[in-house]
Amino acid sequence: MMDMLRLLKRTFGCYILFTFLLISCKDVKSTATTISEGGGESLSKVKFSKDNANKKVDITINDILFTSYIYDGQTPKPILYPLITKSGKTVTRGFPYDPRPNERVDHPHHAGHWFNYGDVNGLDFWNNSYAIPEEKKREYGTIYHQEILKSDDDHGILIIRAIWRSPDDVDLMEEITEFTFSETGNTRVIDRTTTLNALDDISFKDNKEGMIAIRVARELELVSDKPAIYTDASGNVTEVEALNNDGVHGNYFGSEGLTGNDVWGTRNKWVKLESDIKGETVSITILDHKDNIGYPTYWHARGYGLFAANPLGRAIFSEGKETLNFKLTKNESVTFKYRILIHNGSKLTKDVLDLSFEEFNTK
Repeated sequence: MMDMLRLLKRTFGCYILFTFLLISCKDVKSTATTISEGGGESLSKVKFSKDNANKKVDITINDILFTSYIYDGQTPKPILYPLITKSGKTVTRGFPYDPRPNERVDHPHHAGHWFNYGDVNGLDFWNNSYAIPEEKKREYGTIYHQEILKSDDDHGILIIRAIWRSPDDVDLMEEITEFTFSETGNTRVIDRTTTLNALDDISFKDNKEGMIAIRVARELELVSDKPAIYTDASGNVTEVEALNNDGVHGNYFGSEGLTGNDVWGTRNKWVKLESDIKGETVSITILDHKDNIGYPTYWHARGYGLFAANPLGRAIFSEGKETLNFKLTKNESVTFKYRILIHNGSKLTKDVLDLSFEEFNTK
């Protein structure tokens, strides 16, 4: 009888231990897959699908399109287009690449996400587009994709090489850009590291037009009931028409506390643009890096949908109080690092964004 009791005790004890371990394992698994809105290890599968015929690379996460790296020449620089939230909301403007109803059609050089500048050795890379008359093309530079150096699905890394070229076919700079794509919770992340290698002596004269940029969907614009006129560095005038504001709820939030149109021309370590699309909260946040020239960057963030950070336009944004006029001598290089967060489903708080900024700046 005693032997039977001992056997039952051992069996029951093992069952309790097994049940405890099973529950503990489940708890560990649950913790590992619950990722905070601001960061954490990505557990999602990134895939790069090369489409050489259409000159693009589709980037999917868990088999759902996030964006495409496009170098088909329709824009005079490579772009990421579109940018899509995890829930399927497109946060970039369609025009000029793929126009959608009821959106603005100003500034045809604003396409998806891009990186360039308005004065490189006197050439305007920023404003170049199909709309430039042939007789003025000599004033504009073009960025030509050259090759994909690396495509690593396991780590979500895409590395490309491009050339910044003058209209006289002089190669001014070699660009090496590493994109790292990931997803944490409801936040899709692009870490962009761009190195510019000078193939000649290079001057970046202080200029309003730059440098890392996104042209956003109509829903993310700020409400405005008046037309506006903007002039670029060359004196070209663009009028942005007043449109119906149905569904338009965008607002900028700067790391230093400013909001709305007051963010333009100020320095911040990050800026968030937040709105809602079809009842769902969405946001785009661009984070600066302490290693960047001009940190903390000035922000060229317009209410009509241009969302850009410009570290090299110091004289313009400071109204002449500061000057940079950054230069590279031949064979020198400079590197720019930025993080872009594409979020849906909730509001990213300042604490969360500060945490993401600090985490990004450990890299």
